[in-house]
Amino acid sequence: MNRTARLYALVEDLRAAAPRPLTVAALATRFEVSTRTVQRDLHTLMETGVPVRSIPGRGGGWSIDPEMTLPPIHFTADEASALTAALAAADASTPYASAARTAAQKIAASMTGPASAAAQELAARIVALPTRSNFDVRTAVEQALANDMALQLSYTDAAGHESNRVVEPAGLLTANGRWYLVAWCRTRRAGRGFRLDRITAAAPTGEPAQPHDLTELLLTSAAANAVRPTALASLAPRP
Repeated sequence: MNRTARLYALVEDLRAAAPRPLTVAALATRFEVSTRTVQRDLHTLMETGVPVRSIPGRGGGWSIDPEMTLPPIHFTADEASALTAALAAADASTPYASAARTAAQKIAASMTGPASAAAQELAARIVALPTRSNFDVRTAVEQALANDMALQLSYTDAAGHESNRVVEPAGLLTANGRWYLVAWCRTRRAGRGFRLDRITAAAPTGEPAQPHDLTELLLTSAAANAVRPTALASLAPRP
């Protein structure tokens, strides 16, 4: 069993036993590896955000919070290939690219036989040309959306004009190979779309963002011009 498959299996074993903890020794025996290898794998899971934790003392061990993870999902070969291909197309500039890569690894590790080979072969045929990306900006946007926090942006528009503003993120829009942050701009007091590759800096303000209707912001923001009007027509409220 390779390491990726073992990491996936570790999560499944911990979930099956939850809330009862499993000892490192028991896991080492289960996977026929050393206790040091199991310790290293468990710390890797922690670093990638998997909710595993160590319980000290007698009767302790390692456990996982079952409410923070998804139960096993059984994909057909076609579904697994489609997901693997879609995740493989996410380049470094794509929002949540890091999570996409780990998700692709978990899907690949969950499959065996011809289905696994077919999915990996398909993924190898997909090439995503990277675009200019600022990792810190992308991370700040992801966290602001996840935590409903306002952002301080430095932005350069299509004409080369630079501005600083505070925005309340509402969602993301992708069109014509570009990603846009759709947000309520406190400076302009209106909905705006900000191309991610034109955001030169982004930092959390520590202030909560007010809820905004994404559909309304899409229909009134500059980002609406990034796609044909007919593509957004279905979002408009019907009489």
